[in-house]
Amino acid sequence: MKAAAQGDAQAQHFLGHMLEEGRGVKQNEAKAAQWYTKAANQGVTGAQCTLGAMFVDGRGVAQSDVEAAHWFRKAANQGDALAQYELGRLFSHGKGVKQSDGEAVKWFKRSAEQGFSGAALELGFSFTSGCGVTQSDKEAAKWYKKAADQGELKAQFNLAILHLKGRGVAQSDVKAAEWLRKAADQGEAVAQCNLGNMIENGRGVAQNFEEAVRWYKKAADQGHAGAQCNLATSFNNGRGVKQSSAEAARWLKKSADQGFAGAQSFLGYYFENGLGVKQNYVEAAKWYKKAADQGHAEAQSHLQRLIKQIGGSFSSDQR
Repeated sequence: MKAAAQGDAQAQHFLGHMLEEGRGVKQNEAKAAQWYTKAANQGVTGAQCTLGAMFVDGRGVAQSDVEAAHWFRKAANQGDALAQYELGRLFSHGKGVKQSDGEAVKWFKRSAEQGFSGAALELGFSFTSGCGVTQSDKEAAKWYKKAADQGELKAQFNLAILHLKGRGVAQSDVKAAEWLRKAADQGEAVAQCNLGNMIENGRGVAQNFEEAVRWYKKAADQGHAGAQCNLATSFNNGRGVKQSSAEAARWLKKSADQGFAGAQSFLGYYFENGLGVKQNYVEAAKWYKKAADQGHAEAQSHLQRLIKQIGGSFSSDQR
């Protein structure tokens, strides 16, 4: 406090940090912002970057994207990788600055070249979509790899998909499975579902139905509709798990309720045939129609057949 009061910029920065965190003093974000501002005005990049973040969130200061951009730019121009990344995000979303994909890419690239994984991930997105740059799967893969090696799960997943499709990199089921596993291990539901599918079908890994079910279950428990449907199929077939129509129906319902057409069609079949649920043609027709309305060809066929079969009439206990 004494050094800060005498104008020492680093002391002002550290004092701001202690006030922000409540370390050795009572937490006070407003006072923290005041000391950060003093340090930032003296060119301390860490203070400038933190002050920018406080303006983004409205912590200790009135929320202002314009002020956030002002402080991020000061730190970014001094080479701060985090500030460059944050400034890139503001340009990407047009917050506090005029929206510009080109400017966003410029700042992401400066940050990523310093090894900032979040910026490398954003560059991967940019090259994938062609926003602010010429679309290039090869460049996307390069930046995804840099981010993936630092543990960015979205980069790991996207890199897996590129390997799976052979876009920008050599097609490799083995590499795809490796990167999917890294993302799946971090709890990414989409990766868990895709990894389960590869393991079930023996693509890039040894086929193992029990392990596939374990990954489907992890994703299904997070609400992933595709994984719920795949898990239901496993219970239906008794593959990797003990056969149970009741469990299959339970997971089909979870998936169908989220609008997953394949599950809706399958659930219709379950109701039509009384598998794991009480036979009910009305319910069967309802679920077939939901899937059919989404263009599911098999459901459309089932619905037409069921309508012809029942002639538009149902028994009283099914109404």
